[in-house]
Amino acid sequence: MTMDKTFNAAEAEARIAAAWDTSKAFRAGANASRDETFCIMIPPPNVTGSLHMGHAFNNTLQDILVRWHRMRGFDTLWQPGQDHAGIATQMVVERELAKSGNQSRREMGREAFTAKIWEWKAQSGNTIINQLKRLGASCDWDRNAFTMSGADGAPKGEEGNFHDAVIKVFVDLYNKGYIYRGQRLVNWDPHFETAISDLEVENIEVDGHMWHFKYPLAGGATYEYVERDEDGNVTLRETRNYIAIATTRPETMLGDGAVAVHTDDERYKPIVGMLCEIPVGPKEHRRLIPIITDDYPDPNFGSGAVKITGAHDFNDYAVAQRNNIPLYNLMDTKARMRTDGLSYEDSATIAKAIAEGRTDPKSVDVTTVNLVPEDLRGLDRFEARAKVIDAINHEALAVTVLVKTKDPETNSEHLDLKPLVEDKKIMQPFGDRSKVVIEPFLTDQWFVDAEKIVGPALDVVRDGTVKIMPESGEKTYYHWLENIEPWCISRQLWWGHQIPVWYDENGKQYCAASEADAQAQAPGKTLTRDSDVLDTWFSSGLWPLGTLGWPEQTPELQKYFPTDVLVTGQDILFFWVARMMMMQLAVVGEIPFHTVYLHGLVRDAKGKKMSKSLGNVVDPLEIIDEFGADALRFTNAAMASLGGVLKMDTQRITGYRNFTTKLWNATRFAEMNGVFDGPASEGIPQPKATTNRWIIGETARTLAAVDEALAAYRFNDAANALYTFVWGKVCDWYVEFAKPLFDGDQAQETRATMRWVLDQCFLLLHPIMPFITEELWSLTGTRAKMLVHGDWPTYGVDIADSDADREMSWVINLIESVRSSRAQMRVPAGLKLPMLALDQDEAAQAAFIRNQPLIERLARLDGLTPAATLPKGALTVAVEGATYALPLEGVIDIAGETDRLSKSLEKLEKDMGGLKGRLNNPKFIENAGEEVVEETRAQLAEKVDEADRLREAIAKLKAMA
Repeated sequence: MTMDKTFNAAEAEARIAAAWDTSKAFRAGANASRDETFCIMIPPPNVTGSLHMGHAFNNTLQDILVRWHRMRGFDTLWQPGQDHAGIATQMVVERELAKSGNQSRREMGREAFTAKIWEWKAQSGNTIINQLKRLGASCDWDRNAFTMSGADGAPKGEEGNFHDAVIKVFVDLYNKGYIYRGQRLVNWDPHFETAISDLEVENIEVDGHMWHFKYPLAGGATYEYVERDEDGNVTLRETRNYIAIATTRPETMLGDGAVAVHTDDERYKPIVGMLCEIPVGPKEHRRLIPIITDDYPDPNFGSGAVKITGAHDFNDYAVAQRNNIPLYNLMDTKARMRTDGLSYEDSATIAKAIAEGRTDPKSVDVTTVNLVPEDLRGLDRFEARAKVIDAINHEALAVTVLVKTKDPETNSEHLDLKPLVEDKKIMQPFGDRSKVVIEPFLTDQWFVDAEKIVGPALDVVRDGTVKIMPESGEKTYYHWLENIEPWCISRQLWWGHQIPVWYDENGKQYCAASEADAQAQAPGKTLTRDSDVLDTWFSSGLWPLGTLGWPEQTPELQKYFPTDVLVTGQDILFFWVARMMMMQLAVVGEIPFHTVYLHGLVRDAKGKKMSKSLGNVVDPLEIIDEFGADALRFTNAAMASLGGVLKMDTQRITGYRNFTTKLWNATRFAEMNGVFDGPASEGIPQPKATTNRWIIGETARTLAAVDEALAAYRFNDAANALYTFVWGKVCDWYVEFAKPLFDGDQAQETRATMRWVLDQCFLLLHPIMPFITEELWSLTGTRAKMLVHGDWPTYGVDIADSDADREMSWVINLIESVRSSRAQMRVPAGLKLPMLALDQDEAAQAAFIRNQPLIERLARLDGLTPAATLPKGALTVAVEGATYALPLEGVIDIAGETDRLSKSLEKLEKDMGGLKGRLNNPKFIENAGEEVVEETRAQLAEKVDEADRLREAIAKLKAMA
């Protein structure tokens, strides 16, 4: 078959992907020739998802490892699947129902709604799977798993047992006392009315306000308030009858349980233990709260005093727990001010008794206490905020400052007291799906008592059984797990694994795998099932076990578990990786994998996080359409330095598309020269020509470098080694060196060697660039099998010929030196120059003579003449064992070139001075964004390199004068 002039990636990729799929090339165990197994679990994308750059990067690295092991004969499984994505999927289907005018979720009921989700999943749920196939991901697609397979109501085709595994683990952990229901503060999404995880919260900087209010001391008490400077000198002394606090959320003041000051803050020691008044609410029932000490308040921030609202702030919750302060919930599930519970009068009376120590807070059901005044009940939290601020200002209980104002009629200026409100940037938590402000919310949820199961997960990393890469990931892992909190695993959704707990009329719990089992525990009682579902992180925490068929002892479970390596983003180290470790160890006493490879976010070319608002999102499918999957994959591999910043630059992708073109053209050149005519020779060629022996050694060294790099997960080193070898050594040097050999006595061995070398290029490149290599493999001979099952080379560097390596390295160095010198001096490209030999040892002379036609053709030389001295206007070229010269007098204007380069250097040094001035300016470093500073440093480094080259060229010109 004659090769086309160019590689049509769009046509070839679809055809090759279909051929792989039809032949079941990726099935577990395909091409296995050894007993060792290799198994990777795909981090399951959301069933609602579509391919983004993070997916493309992550799955490229996994595929490289899988293809490399499969070609080496390992019994390989890359387990694919999708996560049911509770909140995201429920949101998508509810929107679809609303668009089509159907009943709402609540109108149609739980069973009918989940049936709609299953319908949607059947129609649209495989979108990302098909997109991963376009990337070339070689998963065993027939084993595609789903975290809701086998659940109640699952349709035909979803009969797996993942749901059974999830329910079994919940029941087992519940019976062991590791799972319990309790009340804690959680992230609450008021739109979806459910708890969400930290990973589903986006903290965004927004314009906000800080209000400063006075909390009057009970009974009109006063104290002497004193502020001092660092040397202890008094800077302010006044009598106060209040303590000042600052807040960004005034509506939560209604639920304050205390005001806290730092234990060592001398300013407030006279009033610690006293009561102060919350400055809002009906005057006749104004609440009093204690002033306490704690290590949490920062004496140097604001007034140094903080309000403690334990039911509406995570930091305050911790302070409240330490100090036995009651938690007063102010809002309902929609973040509106509560309308239930006791009247404000009764609630304030109870709260006052607790604050004064007359009532033990543990003896009170504080869930019935509603401290929202009657006129604020039912209002949205932000409406309530405005009314609270107005009420406090009306009573003149805001901290005030003097503000200069101008009378518009008289144009006179005067000072007025105004409430102190600071305009400031604040970090606001938003739901990543709902886009509404998240509320810390006190609610009953299901929790895993993580402290009871975290120990083994820490031990296996500490003792090296599991390795986390890079090392910084281990430090983060230890920090999180050593300070672990109870894990909230319940969600107030309908799509998910419904919690297997039933309640009788008295609220007693019955945990069982089925309703029948629960009823057996409660004969004669009427049971109601808990309506909550499990957090998706709980079910995905069982991913390695569940996808392999556990709790059944399947052959796949016996063979592939524990798995080998997990490739995932560092942002889910705690949410997923650590929880998989804890759960697998708690359930079966085994680690889920022995290595965790963590990578960061894929950013844009300048290192900025990709976001739609910035308009810098790069769509991998558009990249594949324009450049081909191989170019994108090679870019991913090349930028995958361990722990490095991942910058996606389309210019780099363009360069790697050119790399595929280079390989195609080199192969086409070989085809046109009869390299692939007839059957291929068996084994490694044994050529005589120095050029052919040299390229075989280069191939062996590249194989060793790629194997070493991939074994150490240094994907970028593997990519760089292949790029340098294939483009530089094979497509450039070897193709040029081989041209004259095709016409001589060594033509046959050169064809055999080039055929073998190109085959090695296809084999070594295949894990990174599977499509073009599979295409070239099929076009260049009759093959026993597809390249996806090609046998990975096993030869060592011992096949290299040191004499050939030394000689050809010398030749290349000489040609590059001459080319560089010509370029620096701006010698016309087509002009052939004579070269003078000032000094040559025997080895250099022999090497030059043996390779003279190559050297003269590639360096554009016109013969070599011995010379005793360096003539005027000649440029020296030094290589090992020889000194040569290029006579340039009359060829270039030496004085003119010197002047031109000197002016260029002068301008460059001026630019460098400006850049250095910026980088040496502390204000620039402090105020400029990190990306700007990094870009400035990169510009300076480029200009320094350019200046060095100019100085070198100027020195050469001056030596010639």
